[in-house]
Amino acid sequence: MKIASWNINSVRFRIDLVLRFLREREPDILCLQETKVVDADFPADAFRELGYKHIVLHGQPSYHGVAVVSRVPVTKDDRLDWQANREARHLGVRLPNGVRLENVYIPAGGDLPDRALNPKFGQKLDFLDRMTRWSDALDVPTVLVGDFNIAPLPSDVWSHRQLLGTVSHTPIEVEALDRLQAANDWVDLGRRFQPPPEPVFTWWSYRNKDWAASNRGRRLDHQWATPDVAAIARAHHVVIEPRDWPKPSDHVPLVTEFDW
Repeated sequence: MKIASWNINSVRFRIDLVLRFLREREPDILCLQETKVVDADFPADAFRELGYKHIVLHGQPSYHGVAVVSRVPVTKDDRLDWQANREARHLGVRLPNGVRLENVYIPAGGDLPDRALNPKFGQKLDFLDRMTRWSDALDVPTVLVGDFNIAPLPSDVWSHRQLLGTVSHTPIEVEALDRLQAANDWVDLGRRFQPPPEPVFTWWSYRNKDWAASNRGRRLDHQWATPDVAAIARAHHVVIEPRDWPKPSDHVPLVTEFDW
């Protein structure tokens, strides 16, 4: 089984990219973040035509939004409010084998890494704290995927020294993510298959005129698994080609293959 994850930055605007990715890579399940659409306007028919007949949505107008589209049956599960303001940032489903699949879009956190001066940064840290409490109580095999908006390792950013004060790579965010990971012994599948210090990026800013040449990227997108599920992971891929397709997202998809 192949599980993919992608911050698409508007599923309606980039539906052609998503469909091309599905045709070329053929994942069994695709988790999307930043769909930016209410559930009634989600382009479900386009996915069904490709065989992704099982669709679970958690959307809102214009912002955020997460979705799971699948060729295998999934059961509706949770929509947890880790943001504590009803933003559509989480969607959890259960797979036929009993494994939970959690799709999350963690807040970016604004520009200033100071809770007192930037409420968005405080919201991000509180979001992670709520996730950590959830993770600590989790007792079933689980895959956790999405846009975490944190690049934790020095080799997850183009310049560790220059980005230490930049939101997404600050020590306080990394420590919060470390606490989340430790709360259930999560395995970072990306780094299991591409160990540090090899640089790995999943996001390149639109501000970079030639993103590939400058390669000023960050690894903001992640796929984690509880140890029992990680043990049967067979491969993990960062699919960078879509960053060069017409009207690209600034994020690229991740795909993990499991021996189920």
